[in-house]
Amino acid sequence: MDQYAVFGNPIKHSKSPFIHTLFAKQTAQKMVYKAIEAPIDNFESTLNTFFAGQGKGCNITVPFKEQAFKYAQQLTERATLAGAVNTLKLTDDGVIIGDNTDGAGLVLDLKNNHVPLKNARILLLGAGGAARGVCGPLLAEKPQQLVIANRTFSKAQTLAGIFDQSGDITACEFAKLSGDFDLIINSTSASLSGQVPAISPNLVRPETAIYDMMYSAQATAFNAWAKQQGARLIIDGLGMLVGQAAESFAIWRAIKPGAKQVLNELRHNLAD
Repeated sequence: MDQYAVFGNPIKHSKSPFIHTLFAKQTAQKMVYKAIEAPIDNFESTLNTFFAGQGKGCNITVPFKEQAFKYAQQLTERATLAGAVNTLKLTDDGVIIGDNTDGAGLVLDLKNNHVPLKNARILLLGAGGAARGVCGPLLAEKPQQLVIANRTFSKAQTLAGIFDQSGDITACEFAKLSGDFDLIINSTSASLSGQVPAISPNLVRPETAIYDMMYSAQATAFNAWAKQQGARLIIDGLGMLVGQAAESFAIWRAIKPGAKQVLNELRHNLAD
């Protein structure tokens, strides 16, 4: 039977086996998906063993996405732009293709939550790997402007420079942010430690859509803060997790599973 997996370290917390098992049942695909904890210093060898067996494809999570980027024999355009790979596929010709579905997962979740992206003013907080992975797909939706803000301005500048094709992406320091935004996305990991990026509360209006890429059973620190500022539409990253998984599944099996049912079950399990 075809084998699929998610590689990371640590990996026990991963929701991916639950998600992909439901996808497989939903689409009647004969496959097995499991979590594999690769040694920090032996990731490539672990992948080689997987693909030498029945391995057909895998997801890659922290801290191996950059190593997977180097491991892939071919890269998709979005993986090249992201500078990281979260999806590997072994083709029938024996070629390992690297892709990045994180941005597609974010865009899918935003659309499922009826957040307009075309001609929107979008603020993206953070300039790390998570931010880089979503810039391309966000820009493909033709926003009016994408502003990347980071505590370290030089990092925001560097990231904006990678994607600056038409002048619709700019960089800014947290402290210098101003104006109205239709959507604010937090790509920093601040919520994991109960922190909030140091931005002005005045950036949040009632009609500003708020999105935190982190998720938890309760509201994340960023989303709780945004609610205090009066934001009405507040979304966490659980739907992005399911969305990027659905995109990976489609790459492997050439069939797109439905994300809504799986997201509902995952949300229910998270609350238990």
